Amino acid sequence: MENFEFYSPTCFVFGKETENRAGEYVKRFGGTKVLIHYGGGSVVRSGLLDRVKASLDRESIPYVELGGVKPNPRSGLVYEGIELCRKEKVDFVLAVGGGSTIDSSKAIAAGVVYDGDFWDFYQGKRIEKALSVGTILTIAAAGSEGSPDTVITKEEGMFKRGASGDAIRPKFSILNPALTQTLPAYQTAAGITDIMAHLYERYLTNSEEVEVTDRLIEALLLTMVHEGPRVIADPDNYDARANIMWAGMVAHNNTCGVGRSQDWLSHTIEHELSALYDCAHGAGLAVTMPAVFTYEMSHNVMRFAQVAVRVWGCQMDFAHPEVTAKAGIEAFRNFLISIGMPKNFEELGAKEEDIPKLVNVLCRGDGRDGTISGFITLNEDDCTKIYKMMV
Repeated sequence: MENFEFYSPTCFVFGKETENRAGEYVKRFGGTKVLIHYGGGSVVRSGLLDRVKASLDRESIPYVELGGVKPNPRSGLVYEGIELCRKEKVDFVLAVGGGSTIDSSKAIAAGVVYDGDFWDFYQGKRIEKALSVGTILTIAAAGSEGSPDTVITKEEGMFKRGASGDAIRPKFSILNPALTQTLPAYQTAAGITDIMAHLYERYLTNSEEVEVTDRLIEALLLTMVHEGPRVIADPDNYDARANIMWAGMVAHNNTCGVGRSQDWLSHTIEHELSALYDCAHGAGLAVTMPAVFTYEMSHNVMRFAQVAVRVWGCQMDFAHPEVTAKAGIEAFRNFLISIGMPKNFEELGAKEEDIPKLVNVLCRGDGRDGTISGFITLNEDDCTKIYKMMV
């Protein structure tokens, strides 16, 4: 295990009707004027937005609103939010929605107190200061409600990039599993896929002797294997929703990633798919991960064989561990298909003829040097082969 620092100060408020306490927690964490940031649609139709406003009114906390967040959130709305917060002297950003809304809120919070272009943070600059952020989660998937991370798509060039810093960890996150019960099965499955991706990205490590975090990751993967089919079969299963929601947070606040190197190649490669085709991030990962895993498997066959045995119940072939490793990848792929995720480019809506464009943006776009690194280092030829494996 490697040396590490781990700082995770978020207050989690979990359970039914907890969104009605949003105003209480904004006041507790020092908010005096709030930006309510959201997408639209179900947040408005369900009455959730009205309940959040009522909770702020009860605490006499003024607020302004900015809706319109899209999946794969865009830079244009972030710039709009920064300008609005400065004009209205906002000191707290309250995200009401899923990972896209939370990521957009974090970007706004960082940009308001920064003299330069907020996009600097998405080109490698660490976020050291930001307005306070709180969240009310409506989709179990991205884990942004507990993480120091944010992903935004820059509309000029359609670059989808990430930024990070403990300053944007939410002060509080309200997690009511009942708010996820109206999600379509496809969105639920995409969220489960994203959670499992966050776990695999940490599992694929070059660090040695990390048994504690290995076992935590395996336990959470097994939880997804158990709860995924239950919630797809019965969307109103509150207990399954609750387990998935908490697993999604634990998967990405880095409890499972401390003291170990991590991969993130699947995420990096998928980002170009969701940026270009505007597909659900989890759906893109369902197509991307089996290809990436197969390509990088030979780097450490035993790591893939270990998860195959411990999570997917594969028989260990000590004479030919690659057989076990491949069986585990195939079992994972079949699980994702079984909950309704796409299995190839065609089902995702991607096009083989776009591969050169995808690779160019992936490896050369926005200042990159032609390679991406994680569990292994990939060049443009490697990435081309991986995308072709998805066809």
